[in-house]
Amino acid sequence: MAFRVPRGWRPRLLAERNFAFRSILLITLTAAATIPGIYSALQHLEYPPHVEAIVAGIAILAASFLLLWACDAAQADVSQALALAAVALIAVLPEYAVDMYFTWQAGKFPQSDYSHYAIANMTGANRLLIGVAWALIAIIFYVRSRRDVRIEAERRLELFFLGVATIYALTIPLKGSLAWFDGVVFIGLYLVYMWLAARRPCTECEACGPAEYLVSLPIKRRRATTVVLFLFAATAIVLNAERFCEGLVGTGEMFGINKFLLVQWLAPIASEAPEFVVALMFAWRGNAGLALGSLLSAKLNQWTLLVGMIPGVFALSSGSLMPPMPMDNIQMQEILLTAAQSLLAVLMLANLRLSLGEAIFLMALFFGQLLSPTLVEKLPGGTFMGLPGHEMHQVFSMMYVAAALALFVDRPYRLGSLTQVLRRDWCEIAQAERRMDMPQ
Repeated sequence: MAFRVPRGWRPRLLAERNFAFRSILLITLTAAATIPGIYSALQHLEYPPHVEAIVAGIAILAASFLLLWACDAAQADVSQALALAAVALIAVLPEYAVDMYFTWQAGKFPQSDYSHYAIANMTGANRLLIGVAWALIAIIFYVRSRRDVRIEAERRLELFFLGVATIYALTIPLKGSLAWFDGVVFIGLYLVYMWLAARRPCTECEACGPAEYLVSLPIKRRRATTVVLFLFAATAIVLNAERFCEGLVGTGEMFGINKFLLVQWLAPIASEAPEFVVALMFAWRGNAGLALGSLLSAKLNQWTLLVGMIPGVFALSSGSLMPPMPMDNIQMQEILLTAAQSLLAVLMLANLRLSLGEAIFLMALFFGQLLSPTLVEKLPGGTFMGLPGHEMHQVFSMMYVAAALALFVDRPYRLGSLTQVLRRDWCEIAQAERRMDMPQ
């Protein structure tokens, strides 16, 4: 009897080989992009500030992609709790490395501007997530499908803790400091969230691109490759974090560019671009709920763990818990604006839906607060309705809060749904523990 080749077998095999080749090539080229930065750091090569920022920034950007792919692949091999805790933390290592460097330097040199840069980087990263990334996902998805983005009901847990962290963050500008006990509160919120999230049933993570190829590898090969990518990417980030930060500051001095703005917007774009790109790809392919859910987790991570680590790192660097990191009125306005934006975003998403109109409103407010200080300074007299440019952020903070209050008054049940999911999770955990204690 003649052996028959199944129909479609050869094209499918060729497609799989092409996919593997493209994935390997992309991983190799991305890793190669980190080499100039790693080599320069190890050899202590000195460049002009703008060149140093570009070389180190490319290395961090490429390493961020490698980390993201490794994180997606790792979730096929580790427990849900470890995936949520360790993998989520490693995925945002680039942003943490940059911000913690500025915070450490602020503790070593308290009279410098490093504390300004630490707050600038933290607030910029948080506002970019909501004002640009969340909004773009909803806009792209609506263009593709003419529908609003909807997220899973389980995401109410993230929204609840994000809301609690946001309400607490609003007290920081009122008392005028970010002290060690604030860090304890923020990190505590994150740990409680992780404890609850880790007890939920495992959900299969959807990977794409090189991450999908890594997941398809045999177990031993996949694990070895994932570990190598983790170590290689983390090394590239650690070696280039200082050079990138100092290069940005030096570039501002060299070209007369506002150093605060460079650190606030350019650094987070470089460190968070991979996560943004992958989320936007999911939205374009029609899986906007997964994309928005992942960025919601990233926002919670940054708004609790990242903010909470700042006073602790400053205390370690300065050698004392008191006084807290010095911050002036401008930095307090930045924190207030970021908290106000977060408050509005939580209320918008409390019904598990982000509409096109809400996304456009978030993006309009983001670019308004970004551009208004510069535009006002160029007006005759340098003021708008008696306010100078550097005080425009207060106006936008009030706009965010007013919009949030309007949403709450219109639909007060939005917040009630968030507390329900917390009570449900507590009940489920208590029941599970009672079942475990019962004799078999």
